[in-house]
Amino acid sequence: MGAISAIMTKDDAILSDELNHASIIDGCRLSGAKIIRVKHQDMTDLEEKAKTALESGRYKKIMYITDGVFSMDGDIANLPDMIPIAEKYGLITYVDDAHGSGVMGKGAGTVKHFGLNHKIDMQMGTLSKAIGVVGGYVAGSKLLIDWLKSRSRPFLFSTSLTPGAAGAALTSIQLMQDHPELVDKVWENAEYFKNELKKIGYDIGVSQTPITPVILGDETMTQRFSSKLIEQGIYVKPIVFPTVPLGTGRVRNMPTAEHTKEMLDQAIAVYLNVGKEMGII
Repeated sequence: MGAISAIMTKDDAILSDELNHASIIDGCRLSGAKIIRVKHQDMTDLEEKAKTALESGRYKKIMYITDGVFSMDGDIANLPDMIPIAEKYGLITYVDDAHGSGVMGKGAGTVKHFGLNHKIDMQMGTLSKAIGVVGGYVAGSKLLIDWLKSRSRPFLFSTSLTPGAAGAALTSIQLMQDHPELVDKVWENAEYFKNELKKIGYDIGVSQTPITPVILGDETMTQRFSSKLIEQGIYVKPIVFPTVPLGTGRVRNMPTAEHTKEMLDQAIAVYLNVGKEMGII
């Protein structure tokens, strides 16, 4: 809400992936810019809409915004194919890496994962997920950051992070840099957990990251399923319409570096029991 509205205005247009996070949608709306939905990860649709927006002559600036890692399905933005389109049509590029920071690119995020630091204009991320604290960040050129410091209303008219939160975030980032095995462990645990879920018959969708959905479909069944998991000691929240499209209800798992194989096996056993009990698998 702070970064997008400081750059884009009612004279501009934003091309936004249709599965972008709600906070991106809110930031786009706050800017007053024309919002043009782009089909999820569809580079042909992106190019067609970028071309149409540019050739219309109606907009001073055009931005393309995408999540780095999509929060509900766990798939990764196709940044390598997006960059040539952005360069061809002069798009400002903005990557919301809330779900990639601390996980992708050895912890440095999705942009770093693809080696595209010099190609992306704005990278935003949170300090409240993998970093484990609170707050967020925007990374970009010095000119961009100076502009945001003077024009971002949510930044100007709010208080700063507490010293304790800032210190904890710095320490967390330092730990990731000094101990890359922690990030590797997240991926190791995620791969093991995903494979075990698939073995017993669950649909985990198209996830390419440690975000591991179990897609059930029916909203009521999803909520019952979540309740039964929680009753048996596995904390997994239901995600249903309107957070996800109708008929795609799911629970979402997030293995961490602190989970042991025994913990994951315990969770798998509960998934197996509950799934059989409810006739899902």
